[in-house]
Amino acid sequence: MEEKIGQFFIVGFPGREPPKPFLESLVNKQIGGVILFGENCRTDGQTKDNIEAIRSQYSVVTPFIAIDQEGGRVCRLKGAPAEYRAASEYGQSNELERFKEDYTRSAVFMESIGINVNLGPVCDIFLNPANRCLDGRCFGATPEAVAPYVKEAVRISKKAGLLSCLKHFPGLGAAAVDPHKRTATADYDELVWEQQEGIPFAEGIKAGADMVMTTHLILPKIDDQMVTGSAKVVADMIRQRLGFDGPVITDDLTMAGAEPLGPIGERTVAAFMAGHDILLFGQDYGAANKAYDCLLKAVQRGDISTERIELSLGRIAGIKFKLDSTVLR
Repeated sequence: MEEKIGQFFIVGFPGREPPKPFLESLVNKQIGGVILFGENCRTDGQTKDNIEAIRSQYSVVTPFIAIDQEGGRVCRLKGAPAEYRAASEYGQSNELERFKEDYTRSAVFMESIGINVNLGPVCDIFLNPANRCLDGRCFGATPEAVAPYVKEAVRISKKAGLLSCLKHFPGLGAAAVDPHKRTATADYDELVWEQQEGIPFAEGIKAGADMVMTTHLILPKIDDQMVTGSAKVVADMIRQRLGFDGPVITDDLTMAGAEPLGPIGERTVAAFMAGHDILLFGQDYGAANKAYDCLLKAVQRGDISTERIELSLGRIAGIKFKLDSTVLR
């Protein structure tokens, strides 16, 4: 059970290279994957060395090696061919073909150095100019402007052998607050969502996206519980309405926006019980270790059923199978 629980975690680390305690935790807990940040990827050589060090800790199950390479200011990998322009620049200039060329080069390069998950594309619609969190990160201000780029990003990722991840569900573009700093709020209801925010996600899922990432958002017209802890959002909006049965991943659970769900352990259990399959942590692997212990105890107490564990494991195994199956690319 300890190894099964570990598969639900994607965890980052601080510094230029993974610390020994971090690498040991990957082995001891069989952590499902690692997320890389800019300081872990200052040169191509450093990135490759770090990925090799991480992969060396796994003997059986392939780990996720994830990164945020959205373009513009959210590019962990710098320089050609990995770095490309901000989403807003392509959208404003209506340069879909240019985006396809640039993102293809980036995706092929990422896969070549060992990255297998890009936490993108961003499906948010830039509806609120006060939203500095998404400044430059959205392809447009209408669903019709955003959807074609989302579909192409998913298609290109699949062809390159990268897993894709639609974010930030159910749509952060109408909010004004950065979830890194505090919990965001938006006032759209289910009807507006279906006609607006939901469209790029629906198109991305039709194109074959591998994951969906939620955000730390409160939608008072849809649910009293914040999205990260909302079974309604995961089970109804993602699973039923959009028909998505792949893994649903949280945004970084160490963000201030997740604090209404309680301390790190409680918010982790709440997110998993809401229906998330993968639990994302930034560079605080100490917090991830605490969260792991709390989730394991919840399982041992019987708060989380074996059937629920196996369901999420099956979803994760389904997309990890793609990483080892070149025939699917």
